[in-house]
Order: sequence, then C-alpha cells, then structure tokens
Amino acid sequence: MKTYEQINKRIESGKAVVLTADEIMDYVDKKGPKAAAEEVDVVTTATFGPMCSSGCFLNFGHSAPKIRMSEAWIEDVLVYTGIAAVDVYLGATQLRHGDPANMYPPGEFRYGGGHVIEDLVAGKTLQLFALSYGTDDYPRREIRTYFTIDDLNQAIMVNPRNCYQNYNVAINDSDRTIYTYMGTLEPDRKNATYCSAGQLSPLLNDPYYETIGVGTRVWLAGAQGHVYAEGTQHAGACERTPDGVPTEGAGTLALTGDMKRMKPPFVRGASLRGYGISLALGVGLPIPILNEQILKRTCVRDRDILAPVIDYSSDYPQKTGKVIAKVSYEQLRHGEIEIDGKTIAVGSLSSYYKALEIAHLLADEVRKGDFLLAEPIARLPQDGAMKPLVIREKAS
Repeated sequence: MKTYEQINKRIESGKAVVLTADEIMDYVDKKGPKAAAEEVDVVTTATFGPMCSSGCFLNFGHSAPKIRMSEAWIEDVLVYTGIAAVDVYLGATQLRHGDPANMYPPGEFRYGGGHVIEDLVAGKTLQLFALSYGTDDYPRREIRTYFTIDDLNQAIMVNPRNCYQNYNVAINDSDRTIYTYMGTLEPDRKNATYCSAGQLSPLLNDPYYETIGVGTRVWLAGAQGHVYAEGTQHAGACERTPDGVPTEGAGTLALTGDMKRMKPPFVRGASLRGYGISLALGVGLPIPILNEQILKRTCVRDRDILAPVIDYSSDYPQKTGKVIAKVSYEQLRHGEIEIDGKTIAVGSLSSYYKALEIAHLLADEVRKGDFLLAEPIARLPQDGAMKPLVIREKAS
C-alpha cells in the first residue's frame, strides 16, 4: 500500500516511476503484478476527441463608461450573458449568427463556439460586440472592440461533461446517408464510427472511480486543471464485464482549467457535417498506484473493452434501447468489424495518436516533479442511472 503523500514525495524527489497506460500492460506481464505495484508510482492515461459539452467563462473587465452586457457575440457567435455585467459563457456547440444550419442539408457548420475557443487559446485577435438596455450604473448601450486572451481577466474552461468512460459504435441501417455527431454514416452498414481511446482512456483504467474523483488534478489541454464534479449524464450503475469494465457510456467528468495556460494543438474546433459544431480536446489523468488492485485495473487492454453497436438511423434517435451487437476496441482499432456476417469499415473520431502523445507529456511532467497528484475530496457515485426526459401533460 502507498499513499498520495508518499507518491508525491517520490515525484518531488525525481524518483517516481511513471509509465503510460500503453506501457504498463507489458511491464506487468514481465515483472508480475505484486512487484510492479511496488515499483510503479503513477500510470498516465489520456484521450483526445470531440467533447461537445465544453465551454468557458470569460471576463472582459469594464469599459469607460461601463456596460452591463445583456446580449453579446464573439466573432458573431452568441455568448450567454445571464450572469454579471462583463462575464459571459461561451458554449462549444454554439453556431455563428446567420449560419444556415441544416436549411440546405447537410449543413457545413464552418465556424462556431468550438472554433472561437480554439482561436482564443491560439492567441488570435477576436471581435466582441455587445448590447445593453442601459442602467444608471452601467449607462453604455453598445460596444464593439477587439481583444485577445491576454486582454481578458479570466478565461476559464468549465466543461460539464468530458471523458465519457465508454461510448457507442455508430452504424446506419437505413438506405440513405445520415449525418450525426458520430460523423457521416453511409447507408446499409457501409461504415461505422466510434469515439474513445480505449485502453488509454482515463475512466476505463479506473472503472470503479477508486482514484479519479472530485478534486483530482488533470492535464487539460496542457494546463493543470481539476475534476470539479461528476459529469452530466454520469451513470455509474451500468452493465459491466466480470472485470468491472463498463460496456456502455457509464461515467463522465466535469473539468475546469485555465485557458491561458493551454496549448493550441490540444484545443481544436470541429465541424461535423450535417450536425453542428464541437470542440476536440486533449485530457490526461494520472492514476496513482496505491495498491496491486488499482495497478491491475490499469492493465485493461483493448480486447477487454466492449462497446455497443447502435443504429443511428432509427434506434438512437427513437431511443429504443436496442443494441445490435458488442464489439471490442481491439476489433475497432483493426479498422473493421463483422456484424451479422458483414464486414464493416470502421473510423474513429478520437485520435489514439494524440492521446498517446498526451499520456507521454503528462508522464514527463510527473517525472520532472512539475505535476503532483491531488487526492480526491469526494468519490464519483457508482450507483446512479441516467433518467430520461419524460413528456407530461400539465397537471390540472
């Protein structure tokens, strides 16, 4: 048994043994779990892919005279102003004003909230336009100006849902091409898509949330952030394999971090044809090897992780709950799966290459003593299930 304090002391002294989730499996095979658990201090995990439930709070400071923004746009992308005078919240999926969306389907969705966040982190100059109804203490009724992230007092990423523990494999059983947040799906099961780093993914390496919880320090696009809550739609009470690996969505994380410290290659706006805007984000989490059992869970391999195959032409939008099959990430990463005797080409919205890069970057920071572990102040729930939105008549 080790403690967070003991591991942090080894990190500070430069003696910590750190491996990535991609490396730990062979290391344990070679050393054995007992010896490896004694030697290894930290296993780093990571993921990189579209995470729609992301956004940021921005504070502009006050102009002279002052304005209490009641409507505002950055690069013509609407931001939420229902908070204090010059605070706004920008959501990753917000469309640009005048975007035809799917008026002439499939829409292209060339620019939106995710792209504004990318441009902010990249240090680009952006336009702010805001209106107000005017008050005695905030008399200005309109402002147009240009700014960079350095002009802002705060630019804090606050993401309600990141790092889904597991996720669907999308296919299309209809006779027409469909456009979804899982990408373009050709008719008659001509292709399939998925979105997870599999054996590198943080919550698949800690399936029962033994080390990842509220307060855990995370690598959020290069900045040191934190888990501030369970993510929205977190549902720890899920179907699992005998080893505890969820075979459906399950856990999620709510993350926050300082955008001024983020690295542009890990914050990228995404346009999903026929669907909308998203934000591709890189996240890394260190798992402290407190005991042998925690180590064993970080040895999960792609072949041990099953994902549900869902028809996005009917079963997903109609919420039937039907699962066509379950396939392993080993099959998915080979680029094709077989369902009902038919071989289907597979593509990933998540980049394993980028996730592995993040896992190594985080491992280097831990080895150098630049990234200490933070013990959670509260565990993520294992007993929650996701409720549906029930459509009711108004009570008389």
